[in-house]
Amino acid sequence: MVEDNRKRNFVIIGVCSLVLVAMVVSVVVTVNWNDKKASDQDVMTTKKAIESICQTTHYQHTCVESLESSADGSSDPKDLIQKSFQVTIKRIKEAIENSTVLQKLEKDPRAKMALENCEKLVWQAVNDLNRTHIKFESFEFNDLSHWIADLKIWLSGAITYQETCLDGFEETTGETGEKMKRALNTSMELTSNALSMITEISAVFTSLNVGSNRRRLLFDETPVLGHGIELLPDWMDMGRRRLLAVNISKEIKPDMVVAKDGSGEYKTINEALKNIPSNRNQTFVLYIKEGVYNEKVEITSAMTNLMVLGDGPTKTRITGNQNFIDGFPTYQTATVAIMGDYFIAKDIGFENSAGPEKHQAIALRVAADKSIFYNCHVDGYQDTLCVHTYRQFYRDCTIRGTIDFVFGDGAAVFQNCTLAVRKPLKEQHCIVTAQGRTDVRQPTGIVLQNCSIVADESYDEVKGEIKTYLGRPWKQYSRTIIMESNIDDLIQPEGWLEWNKTYACETTLFYTEFNNKGSGSSKKERVNWQGVKELPINRVQRFTTSQFLDGDAWIPSTGTPYTAGFFLPPPQYDSSVEFSPVDDEEYQDLGSGNDKSSYESRV
Repeated sequence: MVEDNRKRNFVIIGVCSLVLVAMVVSVVVTVNWNDKKASDQDVMTTKKAIESICQTTHYQHTCVESLESSADGSSDPKDLIQKSFQVTIKRIKEAIENSTVLQKLEKDPRAKMALENCEKLVWQAVNDLNRTHIKFESFEFNDLSHWIADLKIWLSGAITYQETCLDGFEETTGETGEKMKRALNTSMELTSNALSMITEISAVFTSLNVGSNRRRLLFDETPVLGHGIELLPDWMDMGRRRLLAVNISKEIKPDMVVAKDGSGEYKTINEALKNIPSNRNQTFVLYIKEGVYNEKVEITSAMTNLMVLGDGPTKTRITGNQNFIDGFPTYQTATVAIMGDYFIAKDIGFENSAGPEKHQAIALRVAADKSIFYNCHVDGYQDTLCVHTYRQFYRDCTIRGTIDFVFGDGAAVFQNCTLAVRKPLKEQHCIVTAQGRTDVRQPTGIVLQNCSIVADESYDEVKGEIKTYLGRPWKQYSRTIIMESNIDDLIQPEGWLEWNKTYACETTLFYTEFNNKGSGSSKKERVNWQGVKELPINRVQRFTTSQFLDGDAWIPSTGTPYTAGFFLPPPQYDSSVEFSPVDDEEYQDLGSGNDKSSYESRV
C-alpha cells in the first residue's frame, strides 16, 4: 500500500508539472529542447503548443488567431492560457468602449437602457476574467477541486453577463442590438474557449482520480449538516458561524438594525446600505425588523460577506413593482438585486407586486457566488426569481409565480423548497423553470431536490383550464434536474414545453427527473426529446449539492441545514429501464478525460 501511494504520488507530481493547465503532454514530449533550436523551430514549437491548447475549444480558429498574435514566442501552456485571458479582457473592454459610443447616439429609450445595462454587465464579465486570471496563477494542488470549481463558475459568469447584455435588445428597435452582438462576438468566443481549456484540465485530473477527498455519498446518513466548527471557510468568522442555527433573530447581536418604527439606526434599507463597509473578509450582519419596505435594493459586488436577517418571510418583506410593460428592461425590474459574494439571507420576503398583466417583473435577482437563502419567500408572477450567475443554495424557501418563475444561468440548488404556481392571465401557460445555459461546458443548471411543485390557492379556480409545465429551454443548453421531489397533478403529462415552435432545443437541452413522487410525477407520457434523459444513479449523483455546488466547502459551516447527497436511499435497480446514452452534450460537459463507456455501463 505504501509503495502504491508512493508511485501514485510520483505520477501526480509528474502530471501536475506537465498537465497543469492543459492536455498538452504531447507537445512537451515532441518538442526539441536542444540548444540547436533555430528561430523557425521556436515558431513551430509555439504553433504546435497553440494548436494543442485550442484543439478542444469550440471556436478553434478564434483561439489560434488570438494566441498567435499574443504568444510572444511562448510555448509554455500555462503562459498561453494566461495570454488567452488577457486577450479576452482586452476584447471585452473594446466592446465596452463601443457601447459607450452607441449610448450617445441611441434614441430608442429601451435600447438606451439596454446599453446602460450592457456597460455594467460587461464590466462584471471583466471582473470575472480578472479573478480567474489571478486564481489561475495561484494554483495549489492540495486545493485542486475547489480551484477548478472556482475557475469554471467564474468563466461561466463571464459568458452569462455578455449573453445577458445581448438579451436586453430583444424588444428594441433599430440596429443597436446587432451592432453590440458584433462587438461582443469575439470576446464571447474567447470566453467560451477559456472555459473549454479549464474543463479539459479538470477532465485530466478526474481521469486520474486525484485532487479531491470529498465523500461521494449515495444518500446522507445524516441529512442535516453544518453544526460543527471544524470546517470554517475564511469568510465565516468565529463570531458569526452559528448565526443561521439560531431560531430567533433577536438572539443575534447584529452590526446594524433597520426598523420602520425608528427603533433601529435606520428607517430604510437603502440608508443602511450606504454605511455598510465594502469588501469585508468577515460577516457583517444587517437585521431588518418586521415591516413592509417599499424599496428597490441593490447589494453591490463590493458588499461581500453580508448576512441579512428578518423577523420571518411574512413579517419582514421588501416589495416593488417595476416591470417590462411600464418600460423597464427585464434585468432592471428586480425589486432586490444581490451581487456581493458570500451573501446570506434568512427569514426575509422578496416581492414584485406588478401582477401578471405587467409580464416580466423580477422580485429577486441573484448574482452572488456562494450565496444562501434560508427560510425566505420570493413572490411574483412572470420571472419571479432570477438565479442569474454563480453558485446559489436555497433551503426551506417558497417561490411563487406563473411563467418561467425560476430562471437564469446560475448553478442553483433548491432543497426542501415549495414552488407554488399562481393564477396567470387567461390563455397563458404556466412554466416553473426556464434555465439559460448557452455553453455546453458551463457548470450551471437548476436542481430541485426534495421540493414540492404545487398549486397556489389562486390557481385552484383555474385548475383544469390552465396548462402547467416543469420547464422550458430558455437557451440552447438549458439544464434542469428534478429529483426526490413531490410533483402535484397540476403538471401536464408531457412535463416539458418547447420555448416556441421555431426554437425548441430538443436535442441540446438536458432535463431529467429522478426518484420523484406525486400524482404529476409519472414519466410515461413525457415528451420524447433526445435531451430528456433517463439516467442511472451515478450520472444523477453529480447534481447533488456536494458535487454540483462544491457545497461541502462552504455551506455546512454557516449552520444552514444541508444535505450533501441524496435524501433517500437510491431506488432499486430496474433492469427494464433503458438509460439514455451519454451523448455528445453530456460527454462534453463531463470532459474528454472521462471514459464515455464507463458512464453508460454503471448504474
